[in-house]
Amino acid sequence: MIANTHTSVTSGETRARRSFYWRYMVEPYFYLSPALILIGVVMLVPLIVGISYSFQSIALLKPFDTGWVGLENYAALWDDRKFWLALENTFRWTIGSLSLQFLLGLGLALLLNTQFRGKRLFQALVFLPWAVPTFLSALTWAWLFNPVIGPLPHWLHDLGLLSEPYNILGDPDLAIWGPITANVWFGVPFFAITLLAALQSIPSELYEAAEMDGASAWQCFTKITLPFLAPMIAITVMLRTIWIANFADMIYVMTGGGPANSTQILSSYIFTTAFRKLDFGYASAIAVALLGLLLIYAVILLFVRQKLVKV
Repeated sequence: MIANTHTSVTSGETRARRSFYWRYMVEPYFYLSPALILIGVVMLVPLIVGISYSFQSIALLKPFDTGWVGLENYAALWDDRKFWLALENTFRWTIGSLSLQFLLGLGLALLLNTQFRGKRLFQALVFLPWAVPTFLSALTWAWLFNPVIGPLPHWLHDLGLLSEPYNILGDPDLAIWGPITANVWFGVPFFAITLLAALQSIPSELYEAAEMDGASAWQCFTKITLPFLAPMIAITVMLRTIWIANFADMIYVMTGGGPANSTQILSSYIFTTAFRKLDFGYASAIAVALLGLLLIYAVILLFVRQKLVKV
């Protein structure tokens, strides 16, 4: 009798463990399997194929010179002057766009977190650039920088920033600032929206207690606002950096990478190599190099964000 009871208890525990294992370890992935398969087909398969292309010679203009070449494409990158110039331009393009977008977006978020007359209209105008198609934004800014039909060169000349009203998109020393300006106008709403949401989640009691203790506005900003915003800042900066580094639309429409490759970044260099030179193997090697750099950056920033969240 005791043995039968012990056996029934053991079998009941086994069924409970199996039910627990199925419900919490297997069943969720069963429901997620369609999405996981779709992600695998849409993202992982092209990624694997693209990486494999970087180890091959795939040039449509050389149809008989194809096959696996090992690390030859990566060795060619080391001696490619355009690659290093594009890498330098990528840093300038990314850092310039990101820093201005973040500072302006933070300022607008702080402004929109206050109450003033006409706030809703101003908020709609701030978010408007995010809704404009990229091609239209780039084309509009290219017209604005044109001294024949645009006002910007004449304004810059009147301010003493230009010796004469000419198109800076044709100046190798200044051309990169044209797409950066357009990209800043386009990307500011992203930081404004995300940082505004984070600001509104900060308890107002903290500011009230700080004011009662005699804290200044700057002390409230540095001791309360920034620490609460730090995790959100880290993740938004990481995402925006990746997007900007891969964002060749503005540059391709406004300058096409010129003049003299002064605005050529890695993502636009990938595009021109693949679809102008029709060299998909070498373009894939450039893409993998860019992927590696962005992965290293993302890992470092996620580590920093984890430290900020713990704090």
